[in-house]
Amino acid sequence: MPPSSARRQDITRGTHDRISIDHRIMGGVPCISGTRIPVATVIGLLGHGYSLSEVLEEYPILAKDDILAGLRFAAHALDQRELPLRLTP
Repeated sequence: MPPSSARRQDITRGTHDRISIDHRIMGGVPCISGTRIPVATVIGLLGHGYSLSEVLEEYPILAKDDILAGLRFAAHALDQRELPLRLTP
């Protein structure tokens, strides 16, 4: 069952101050604020099996809350976009 509107707002709380999108930094790719580390890089590492502590070890400038904000940002972005019915090879 999807979260209610109030719950969805709570899920994204704390995301906007930790994720930045600036066309002057990395061409506007969403990054962890104050860094040039793309959210996609962090999410990709988690998707490849890195643990939270391994990502923090790889990128010591990050905090646990940065990674969690990246996950919330990615979930929210996917919730707002149309996805293809099938992936092309």
